[in-house]
Amino acid sequence: MKKILASICFAVCAIAFSGCADFLDKEAYGKDTALKTKDDVMGAIYGLYHFVSPKWSEEICGRGHMWLECASDNILIGRDRSSVDEIREFRMSPSNSNDVNRVWEVMYQNVAKANNIIKLVPGMNLDPAFKNQALGTALFFRGFSMLWMVPYYGDDTNGGIPIITDKTSPAEIDSPRPSHVLRNYEQIIADFREAGDKLPYFSELSADEIGLPHKAAAWAYAARAALYASMYDESYYDVVIEMCDKVMSMTGADKRELYVDSSNKADSYRNLFSKYQNHGTEYIFSLEGSTTNGARYHGVTFQNAGWRYYNTWGYFTPSLELYNAYEEGDTRRDVTILYPGDRFIFMGYSWTFAGYSPDGTATQIAWSGSAHVSAGMLCRKFLWPWENSSATNYAEVTELRDKLWNTLNVSLMRYADVMLMKAEALIWTKGEGDAEAKQLIDDIRERAGLPRNSQATKAQLQNERRCELAFEFQPSRFIDVVRWGLGPELLTKPLHSVISKGVDGQIVAEPVEVYPARNFNPTYNKVFPIPERAFTGTVNLTQNKGY
Repeated sequence: MKKILASICFAVCAIAFSGCADFLDKEAYGKDTALKTKDDVMGAIYGLYHFVSPKWSEEICGRGHMWLECASDNILIGRDRSSVDEIREFRMSPSNSNDVNRVWEVMYQNVAKANNIIKLVPGMNLDPAFKNQALGTALFFRGFSMLWMVPYYGDDTNGGIPIITDKTSPAEIDSPRPSHVLRNYEQIIADFREAGDKLPYFSELSADEIGLPHKAAAWAYAARAALYASMYDESYYDVVIEMCDKVMSMTGADKRELYVDSSNKADSYRNLFSKYQNHGTEYIFSLEGSTTNGARYHGVTFQNAGWRYYNTWGYFTPSLELYNAYEEGDTRRDVTILYPGDRFIFMGYSWTFAGYSPDGTATQIAWSGSAHVSAGMLCRKFLWPWENSSATNYAEVTELRDKLWNTLNVSLMRYADVMLMKAEALIWTKGEGDAEAKQLIDDIRERAGLPRNSQATKAQLQNERRCELAFEFQPSRFIDVVRWGLGPELLTKPLHSVISKGVDGQIVAEPVEVYPARNFNPTYNKVFPIPERAFTGTVNLTQNKGY
């Protein structure tokens, strides 16, 4: 994948229409860029990673749609921003200036790039296997780019969002929105199905191709699209089961399974989030880690300014509600959340959270008389690169300390998610207590250090999904809560954190309300406003109701 990452910047500059101002740029969608050789096609494939290039590694893959997760009950706003308050309080405006407003245009640019490959490659004189891989990759990224947007902007009230394929003529681009978001999910699932037919298995990728999509990634993403579609039509759970079974039935070198560290079972979940498991047995699809470019998300989640030892940004922090969702003894809690009094390593120093800094004079956040005081908790899940680097040896992180690039992949889809998707589909179609669903959930619980006592209820599935996938970049807690119909219950309650103080040499944490109760309208607030910039040049695109 190093070759692919190194090629992204060049490809982004070389591929036509990479700088489209909006998704309605008809020249971009109707223009045939000359692809003459295999190298040309590979350049076009690298161009599909435009969204993770240095240009967008912060706005799309550093924060991006994670701002929308601040509307969930998992994530608090780590740094004051009035524009994020708008998101959290379900009063977001189309002109909201946060990075998420760029996702629409960038992902539609990717759709244009994918369509160009799909139009041109079939007529080229290329090796059939390579031709299939190129087409499968383009189909994968067309579905992937649409799934990045669709759940946040399309529903049954407002309709879907524009569907633009290789068969869409320039004159048809500015067409009315599909009447229902299921039309989007149908298209996305079809793209992933066809991609799965054409793509190689992961084991068939060369070393230079690691990081490109493969069959299991296409099937797993088809399952995720069907999972989201099941909110409107529960028959899509059958597609979830079908696609998950494709992933789960693979054998040999392609067998996917939960990662369990045979030498240290208790730390299996913790060790999953190290670079040594970037492409381990649980890997399905990620944004590749690198110290020279790539997604910045991991550093965005940790303490702002990193106590001056590294410029992590501290934008997203855990809620006390998330912390309390973990059962006692669940190892995932301490891997995911840094709580006052916990010990950790950061840039070569050993720290006590909410305690002394390495030089013994500064506190974690603020100094108050003789007590060490801090507010809140931190996301710890992706700290490995900074635990394994120091101020004198930037082994796993970039020396450009404001860029946050690091060697840990940003996981977008892993095997545990596939297991939970299938377990959910079984419970919702066959009823609570389904034996196979119990087995799947118990396997995940066992790795977390919990007893194998699952009852496979809907409530337990929902909580296991919350605890297993918390803070990961694409399995959205907000989307889950909304599609389960729990928005009016969970997204209206006050949210809490903790205040910690030093008392008699001990760190004591106390709950504190951070956000008061909110209003959530289940008709309107299950989606967000389409960014204002998306309307440039359009006549038929309509805004979501309530915004």
